[in-house]
Amino acid sequence: MPRIRKFLTAHGFAADDSPATSGKRFPDGAHYRVEIPSTEGPEVLDAVLAEARAREVAVHRISQGSGGLLLTDVELARMAGTAAAASVELSLFARPLASWDTGAMATASGGGPVAAQARGTEGLVHVLEDIGRSAEAGVRSVLITDLGVLRIAAKMRESGDLPPDLQFKISVQMGLANPASVRIAEDLGADTYNVPTDLGIGQLAAIRAATDLPLDVYIEAPDDLGGFVRHQEIGEIVRVAAPVYVKFGLRNAPNIYPSGTHLTPTAVALARERVRRARIGLDLLARQTPEVRTSVLGASGLALPQNPATSWMSDHAADRGAE
Repeated sequence: MPRIRKFLTAHGFAADDSPATSGKRFPDGAHYRVEIPSTEGPEVLDAVLAEARAREVAVHRISQGSGGLLLTDVELARMAGTAAAASVELSLFARPLASWDTGAMATASGGGPVAAQARGTEGLVHVLEDIGRSAEAGVRSVLITDLGVLRIAAKMRESGDLPPDLQFKISVQMGLANPASVRIAEDLGADTYNVPTDLGIGQLAAIRAATDLPLDVYIEAPDDLGGFVRHQEIGEIVRVAAPVYVKFGLRNAPNIYPSGTHLTPTAVALARERVRRARIGLDLLARQTPEVRTSVLGASGLALPQNPATSWMSDHAADRGAE
């Protein structure tokens, strides 16, 4: 094993899972930022922002799981406009994926890894089209679960077929759990990486040593992702994983995907409680490590929604009209 460890260090990886302190930071020098997930629609976004103001929680990014696919054009534009006005990153899931498709393996007992994949060329095309639709509405952050989607989307970003400032937030559902695997996602064009919810402090440190990507780490995970409540570890997570998005899911909460207006009251209640959980976590972080810094809203590196009337949008719309 010493030979393997030596080889790893020679190629930029940690030799083991020692909980080393990270010296990396966000562009503004901050250690951490706050993410509230499962913000499923305009009303839920309004509730998150209102609760954040009431509890004095700086929410830097909101994300959701139902995707732009299940938002109307009006809802998509409203969410982008609201997030832009609040200087908050809006990250929309890229769908459709196998978990909601007609294939049987994604719902079989051993088929979990398939659920987050795009099936066939048509699946790939539709996910990329969904990313493009979100970008047309001004959204500049999308959640990706599939390595093939990431590869092609990154090439489209390079070629100008997607906005050059579009960021790819890798979903926890991609499931890559070791430093070498996460490096692959970075090499393919990822901008942030949501690690699996059950990684220990040393394992997070080892991934941090291998990548410069901001890591997204659940401080509290929903039940279907383990249901872990790790508030007591928040100081150590920030110490080893910086720059890190501390992400506040919610245990003992119903799975609301795919969401819609029939679930809005439930989604709003859950969102407000996620912000309350964030307040609890941040108060604990301040007691554990008062020296760590967070970002102001709208800080450098956040993928804030843009006005759709950009040169990219105009050129892209002209191209679509010619199809």
